[in-house]
Amino acid sequence: MALYFIPLATIVLFMINQLTNSLCIQKEIPEEKQPKVFRTINVLITILLISSYIEVLFA
Repeated sequence: MALYFIPLATIVLFMINQLTNSLCIQKEIPEEKQPKVFRTINVLITILLISSYIEVLFA
């Protein structure tokens, strides 16, 4: 299962980062605040992906 889930999770995280970058550009978020936005979103998405993996693993 990890063979499929880890590459998929990497792709999801990459796509979310692209969407976050688009959000920062569209909303004109200052450069000094962008790292905090990226860090927050990446942590939340990582928690979501880990909990999804655990759910699939034990379901």
